[in-house]
Amino acid sequence: MKLKSTFQIKHGVLLVIVAAFTIFPFVSDSRTWTILLTQIFIFSILAMSYDILLGYTGIVSFGHAMFFGMGAYATAIMLNHFESTVGTFLLSIAVGMVIAGVISFLVGLLTLRLKSHFFAMLTMAVSGLFLVLAEKWRTLTYGNDGFTFRAPEVFRDRMIFYLFVLGSLLLVYLFLRRFVDSPLGKVLIAVRENEQRTKSLGFNTLHYKVIASVVAGVVASLAGSLYAISLRFVNTSVLTMDITLDALLMTIIGGVGTLIGPIIGAGVIELAQHYLSGLAKEHPIFERWIIFFGVVYILAVIFFPRGIVGTIQQAFWKRKNKKHKVEVAPKRRELAK
Repeated sequence: MKLKSTFQIKHGVLLVIVAAFTIFPFVSDSRTWTILLTQIFIFSILAMSYDILLGYTGIVSFGHAMFFGMGAYATAIMLNHFESTVGTFLLSIAVGMVIAGVISFLVGLLTLRLKSHFFAMLTMAVSGLFLVLAEKWRTLTYGNDGFTFRAPEVFRDRMIFYLFVLGSLLLVYLFLRRFVDSPLGKVLIAVRENEQRTKSLGFNTLHYKVIASVVAGVVASLAGSLYAISLRFVNTSVLTMDITLDALLMTIIGGVGTLIGPIIGAGVIELAQHYLSGLAKEHPIFERWIIFFGVVYILAVIFFPRGIVGTIQQAFWKRKNKKHKVEVAPKRRELAK
């Protein structure tokens, strides 16, 4: 009964939060906040995709930006060369996902046999190849100069696009929650905890890690497509290491292996960047705001080593265990008598 009650409370809180964000653009006239929240939702999707690798499978990738970039370029190129309609946009999302899925499958087969930093460095090298390709293939990508394109007319309304991104975030969260709670997700957690023992139980761990890589790559591609539409511009910056590091920081600060944590982490990172860059315009001392941002990150890691959500969960379990010990102790003394 307690488990069912906790389940209902969690879903009730989720519904309240979603409802609050849904009505926000209708009660607020702040265009800045609408755009900022849209960016937070987009990077939340990216951070959740990275959490599948880091938090649930124990894989540290430095090449996650290539899947984000694939989605961004797929959407931008198709809307630039074909009629800018909702149908074309949705098709471009599907194309980006297919490309990201195929590439993540092939890259996973080649790289996931390696361990720890060897894998991380190889993914960074592969991502660098795609960055060079985007810079050199100027007839298609226009290199680092990038290009603008027309978004579908319905999404030029920031409120409609905000609601579309919010809906996408909710669907991705529900899909990934179902994924990690499935038997397959439990195997991924076992791989994270002890890969050798999981192998000894008869599981082909490479097979499961490749599946996680494909799911993470496909979801990251969706985030890239939404990001391209939000800016209506794309260049090689969508393939740089900065994107991967942002996803990594969001996941760690929010709490690895939680899904909710990366969403909170995305909000913290985006809000910090927004306000610190704003302070830099008003006060010369904040011109090097990236240094202050680094300090904030260091403090967060020191005081919240498990991330924001992980720290809260740890405190909750400690309190629950303490309460359980207090309740059980008298019964044990009675039995001892």
